[in-house]
Amino acid sequence: MDYADTLRRLEIEYDALLDTLVALPPGAPVPTCPKWTVHDLVDHVAGVHDWVARSLRTPPDGDRPAWGDRPERWTDLVPHARAAFATMLDLFATTDPATPTWTHVNPKTYARAARRQLHEAAIHRLDAEHAKSPDARPTHRFDPDLAADGVDEYLTDMLGYVSARKPITTTGRILFHATDAGRGWEVALTEGERPVTGPPATSPGTTGPDTTVSGTADELFRAVWDRPNHASVTGDRHLLDSLPRP
Repeated sequence: MDYADTLRRLEIEYDALLDTLVALPPGAPVPTCPKWTVHDLVDHVAGVHDWVARSLRTPPDGDRPAWGDRPERWTDLVPHARAAFATMLDLFATTDPATPTWTHVNPKTYARAARRQLHEAAIHRLDAEHAKSPDARPTHRFDPDLAADGVDEYLTDMLGYVSARKPITTTGRILFHATDAGRGWEVALTEGERPVTGPPATSPGTTGPDTTVSGTADELFRAVWDRPNHASVTGDRHLLDSLPRP
């Protein structure tokens, strides 16, 4: 996806996310985010977008921006959330994607930050859908391009970042295969070390993975973020379950 497409999809995912949440009681539980209510999820998203706007104004080598405050009252929080998103989106839309900025991981550019926010919004859209229908699987499906990019972003960027705070506790290899996107990833896990993600091993004599996770890109996107899914898992299921999430 190019930058313009990323921003277009980001706006779509965010609008669907917030529109779903504001139609629910603020005290309703969010099953996929244990101990969170709808109010908590809106507060989280608003806080992220406030923080990202500050991050985009911070040099790549600057200090990590501080997390700001949000209104506590629901009637104030919702418009604050919309305004925070609009400010962030405007910064993305009016700035060259190659512009350096503070981000979690390399490359430290606006393009990288926008990609992170797209998948942040997409996965929380799923959470909103589960809050809306806690006893049923959401009918929404992500298209293969977006979902496969979300899998790639988690496995190649976020997994390494999160493992610095939540160290890997297992050892083994996981193969991920997105059947409708023609893409695959292999993750090598070693206890206490940073995970290594690359293409599936195909060299002669290479032993197979300990775990294989296959399905549509949409199912894999849900699986890597530990959301309800129908991905097929063969081999050692514990390796998949042990992946650290934020």
